[in-house]
Amino acid sequence: MNFEEKVKNVQHIFEGHVINLDMETVELPDGRQAQREIVRHHGAVGVVAVTAADKMVFIRQWRAPLGKETLEIPAGKIEPDEQKSPLETAKREMNEETSYQAQDYELLSTFYSSPGFSDELMYLYHATNLTPVETKLPQDADEFLKIEELSSSEVKQAIEKGEICDAKTIMAVLYWNLMEQ
Repeated sequence: MNFEEKVKNVQHIFEGHVINLDMETVELPDGRQAQREIVRHHGAVGVVAVTAADKMVFIRQWRAPLGKETLEIPAGKIEPDEQKSPLETAKREMNEETSYQAQDYELLSTFYSSPGFSDELMYLYHATNLTPVETKLPQDADEFLKIEELSSSEVKQAIEKGEICDAKTIMAVLYWNLMEQ
C-alpha cells in the first residue's frame, strides 16, 4: 500500500521567530481529504558535552510550556544563515550557553523531534576536549541559564526527579551511556 498523502492546499496560519504554522489539506491514500497542522522549524542542534572529569554539561532553565525548570543539554535553533553548517550552530550554542569550546566534535545522529506535527530536524553532536572560550558570545536576551556538570549517577537521579524530561536530552544521555561502555 502506498501511504503518501498528496498536498492539495497549504494555508500559512502563523509566522513567528521560532516556528511557522501551516494548515495543509491533503488527499489520503483512499481518496478522502484531511487536515494537517504542521509546525515548520529551521532545525536545531543538541550537544553531548563531556568534561575531562567525565561529567556531562547541562543547562538549567525555565521552560514556559512545562511551567517548570528543566535540565537540558546545550542546544539551540539553527539560524537561517547557518543552514549549511549545523556544526557552526553547535559551536555557537556551546559558547553562548556553557562558555566552553570543544576541540573535537562528532555528529552522533540526526532525528526528527516530533514528526507527527513538526518538521524540526535535530543534529546531535558529541563534544570533547572542552576548554573555556576565549571570546564569550552573549546569551539570548531572554535566556536565564545555569550551567551544571553532572556525573552519570547524578544524571540518573535528575531523570528520576523529572528534571531531565525532554526527548533530546534523554537521547543524549543514552548515547553518553553507550559511549561509556
